Amino acid sequence: MQGKPPYAGRMRWDALFHDMEGQFAEADRLALDSEINERARAEMVGLSLEDRLRAAVGFRIAVHLLCGESAHGELTHAGADALVLDEGPHQVLIPYAAAARYVGLGRYTLQEDSRVRRAIGLAHSLRCLARDRAEISVTTAGSGGPVRLAGVIDRVGKDYIDLASVIPGEDRRRNSVSQVSAIPFAALAMIRSRSS
Repeated sequence: MQGKPPYAGRMRWDALFHDMEGQFAEADRLALDSEINERARAEMVGLSLEDRLRAAVGFRIAVHLLCGESAHGELTHAGADALVLDEGPHQVLIPYAAAARYVGLGRYTLQEDSRVRRAIGLAHSLRCLARDRAEISVTTAGSGGPVRLAGVIDRVGKDYIDLASVIPGEDRRRNSVSQVSAIPFAALAMIRSRSS
């Protein structure tokens, strides 16, 4: 009597189990990939633009503003609500609210652990410029397009600055002021000052 070889049935089961193991391994790999992707998406939700900017300190970036202007330079500071670019002879203070887009940021993030550093914002930077009596150029954004004003910050309020327009190169004195403009923080696009 001629029949099937004794190993033929076992080989069939081995092939079936091997195929099932391959399917389970593929399902496990797909589940792990899905979990990794889901965790990555969940982490991205918690990342702030400020953290991405902080990780780019020391690199050259471009900031394109809502008013149509742009600034290019080395990112030297990323604070609570504004950044500073070094353009060589000038430094530019840009409120985050004035930016339309950033070019040149890496993919990394860096969180600020210091509560003091996190609290340093636009008003603090503007008060330093006022204290130093620095000559600045202020670009404001509005429906009529960007407007540039030159002068010295007289005072910094809770949500505005008083900018005294003076003749460039002259000290701020009562008789050298042509006008004083109160400018809301919301209208500030960028503030350019000479590098110290």
